Amino acid sequence: MKEIVFVTTNKGKIASAEKELKNIKVTPIQEELSEPRTDDMKEIAKQKVLQAYEIVKQPCIALDSGFFIEELNGFPRAYVNHMLDTIGINGVLKLLRDEANRTCEFRSRLAYYDGVQITFFESKSQGTISEKIRGLDNDKKWSDLWYIFIPKNFDKTLAEFTEDDFHRYEERKEESCISKFGKWFEGL
Repeated sequence: MKEIVFVTTNKGKIASAEKELKNIKVTPIQEELSEPRTDDMKEIAKQKVLQAYEIVKQPCIALDSGFFIEELNGFPRAYVNHMLDTIGINGVLKLLRDEANRTCEFRSRLAYYDGVQITFFESKSQGTISEKIRGLDNDKKWSDLWYIFIPKNFDKTLAEFTEDDFHRYEERKEESCISKFGKWFEGL
């Protein structure tokens, strides 16, 4: 069985990788990676995987995700953690309080580095923002945005999803960057 090192402190991202990379052993390394101040998610993923490689000295992956709210000109973009640390999801709900357009999307970029070449994989997940915080904490959660993100073709936030909802969501949404990487990596 192939193995890949995933450098992140996000337990939800590790759980997703372990679930999606069925034929690949995921070895998580809990290290905080610094992010450059830019909206360019490809550049962020690149810098993170280069840092990760310096830590583990072997082929590895790093992942960056952004959240884009149409009505707010794409805010917070790649600055999700800063937004969550400052205004939080309550602040997002306040900004959208009187807005009809609640369209948003997650964008994710995974970078793989083998010490010579960086390869990128990306995905998007469209949806809307709920009127209020909904749902319960769970081990799949990547961020607090799960309490307000309603995926396209659903009427629940990710934090309200049952196992059946997650299965239906996986069938309907664009293939994740983690899954795209897994198919490519298995073929190496």
